[in-house]
Amino acid sequence: MASSKSGTDEFIKGLWNENPVFVQVLGMCPVLAVSNTAMNALAMGLATAFVLVMSNIVVSSLRNFIPKQVRIATYILIIATFVTVVDYVIQAVSLDLYKALGAFISLIVVNCLILGRAEAFASKNTVARSTMDGLGMGIGFAFALFCLGAVREILGNGALFGAQLFHDSFEKWVVMILPSGGFFTLAAWLLLFNWLKQRKAKKEETAALALQKEVA
Repeated sequence: MASSKSGTDEFIKGLWNENPVFVQVLGMCPVLAVSNTAMNALAMGLATAFVLVMSNIVVSSLRNFIPKQVRIATYILIIATFVTVVDYVIQAVSLDLYKALGAFISLIVVNCLILGRAEAFASKNTVARSTMDGLGMGIGFAFALFCLGAVREILGNGALFGAQLFHDSFEKWVVMILPSGGFFTLAAWLLLFNWLKQRKAKKEETAALALQKEVA
């Protein structure tokens, strides 16, 4: 029971409490660069999630055999292996998507989120916990990218996944599909996320004070 609860906690924390983008503000390069459409954002998010989960599993499995002196280089080699797999898979599935993501697929290797989880978590925990951590953080990252990509595509192109949502008279916000639109959208999501967290914290504080009064 304790192990199951621990695994669930590791998964949930990446979705909300320690979301890589909205809380830790990690991996900002792909977040801002490829989130101009929902499809690009989701593809990059899922690719990153796959690399994160698989590298966590391998690092955790080999953590007792990797010399401390070369651990970072080893982690990068492991991550680069799975990035190469993702690179070839995307190229085989869709050339248009591959061209849209461009060099940012290869740059997953140096995403601080993946290397950070390998060093801070996978190298110190079991395979099961590392897998749940990778899933939570990976899905949380993909969710955050999709949130940005969806808003930017809807406002910038009047569409979602290429399907038009509005009448031809809809005035497109061209700025949203430009680089500056990424900063505006990210700022708006960060404000909303922080407001929700503060609201939840106030409710918990109010409930705790009410409980103290009842006990007193």
